[in-house]
Amino acid sequence: MQDDPSYICDSCGEEIVIPVDVSQGALQEYVEDCPVCCCPNVIHVEVDEDGQPRCWAERE
Repeated sequence: MQDDPSYICDSCGEEIVIPVDVSQGALQEYVEDCPVCCCPNVIHVEVDEDGQPRCWAERE
């Protein structure tokens, strides 16, 4: 079982853990508000050949 990836919010610095649906493709990008400070982040997700996701975020 894989661990869910996390990103650091650029606005407040909190680590945010997110679930990833690997069936949505190897490259994913979407906007999500930080659950701590409510600032919008562009979330980038890459899924490698083994199905392991990694993610990072930047301010919208």
